[in-house]
Amino acid sequence: MGAELAARGGAGGPVVVVGGGLGGLAAAIRLGAAGQAVRLVEAGPRLGGKAGIAEIDGVEVDTGPSVLTMVDALDRTLALAGLDRAAVVGLRAPVPAFRYRYPGGPVLDVFPSPADTLDSVGRALGADARADLAGFLAYSRQIWEAAAPRFVYGPAPTFANVLRMGLGALRDLPRIDPLSTMAGAIRRRVRSPELRALLLRYATYNGSDPRRAPATLNCIAHVELALGGYGVEGGVYAMVRALEAAARRVGVVIETGRPVQRLVVEGGRVAGVSLADGAVLPARAVVLNADAALLHRGPEGLVPPGAPGALPAPKVPSTSGWTAILRARRREGPEARVAHEVLFPARYEAEFEDLFDHRRPPVEPTLYLCAQEANHGRRGWEHDEPVFVMVNAPAEPAAGPPTPVATWEALEATVAARLRAHGLASPGDAFVWSRTPAGLAAAFPGSRGALYGAASNDPGAAFRRPPNTIAALPGLHLASGSAHPGGGMPMALLSGLRAADELLRGAP
Repeated sequence: MGAELAARGGAGGPVVVVGGGLGGLAAAIRLGAAGQAVRLVEAGPRLGGKAGIAEIDGVEVDTGPSVLTMVDALDRTLALAGLDRAAVVGLRAPVPAFRYRYPGGPVLDVFPSPADTLDSVGRALGADARADLAGFLAYSRQIWEAAAPRFVYGPAPTFANVLRMGLGALRDLPRIDPLSTMAGAIRRRVRSPELRALLLRYATYNGSDPRRAPATLNCIAHVELALGGYGVEGGVYAMVRALEAAARRVGVVIETGRPVQRLVVEGGRVAGVSLADGAVLPARAVVLNADAALLHRGPEGLVPPGAPGALPAPKVPSTSGWTAILRARRREGPEARVAHEVLFPARYEAEFEDLFDHRRPPVEPTLYLCAQEANHGRRGWEHDEPVFVMVNAPAEPAAGPPTPVATWEALEATVAARLRAHGLASPGDAFVWSRTPAGLAAAFPGSRGALYGAASNDPGAAFRRPPNTIAALPGLHLASGSAHPGGGMPMALLSGLRAADELLRGAP
């Protein structure tokens, strides 16, 4: 196998992709489809990265992201291997898509169709709220259409690139509203406190603080509410399996259980990787599908002493999360669970104060639930269904002791009590799996448990996000949710495709 890879790869051996998350798989597929020899090494026992699974009492459940947006990114990736996405990955559009519950107030359902969502808002919150949301969706669409070609689908933004865009593009910059904050722009356009909370929550989709994040991120409302968010038939991991099959179809060699310890740097450029088992894999280039914070020179870092290319750790990491699987008595008929539910606290803004000002789990957390049977058609146990539960939490401290276990035990008790109080948990329902930010940090080295790398908490955040090519260390490329263009499943896929494209073009 090694000789075959070397022959196909030419001088310097194959391209080595480190990490089998969505970004690594996308990069491997793009490179393999272009005729490159590709060897993908994954530290864990299976592929998928944060899009993971667990088996509990004989039932497989998803333990990571649950909503797929920007389906074109998945379509493009699978098409590189000659696969039609619709034939290998089925999508589901549950009705309603989301149910938002407010303390002592209304229950608001959101639908796959924007028109149905607007009608639902009108019924639950009134005509003024309906009009405000219609206006906000027009505003968020404007941001997306101006920003996506240059800041999502294009190369990593730099101030020099912006200046080179030309006058027409520069005139478009105000349309992305970069100098307002998310929260400020929402307050100016939306009067309903319930609708404000719904829109503020989109900051958590990349782990940021809406009080500080640029209003450009309000485009997330357009992506989910207008372009659509979907479940995946059989679970999100069905998508991972389809991507693995696509990678093998284009000749990618995949090895699991092979953690990388260090980059090999010779003559000022990356020449391979050394593994924890002592093996050295030569490479003509390396694509790193891991947290960008691994590119430092500390004990956990991949950059060897004296080599260029190290990156600074983010000053403010994105949020992490406490996640769990609730084994819940199956509900059917009028009592059946909807695909996604969100339980807001009395004052949602206090959650961001806790997360970013006090660096602690929220005292009164927002709860997110995904009923995997309703969302993905993932069948649970004979009488019970799996419900994914998530609470936003800060990343683990950069130094000092980890967050005490007692903190998470108290949070779990709070979550269980809230679920019972809202009638969303029955006697006998129990958490059968959970993971804290410390667990995420252990699973994804360098991340401190942060889900998306650095938080986007100021107008210049997009310009500081690590690019897909590390110019100071030729032969090294980044493909992950902590690199350009950002976090989330479709963004990780686009990061992988961009990294591979730059490698193929010989970007410095």
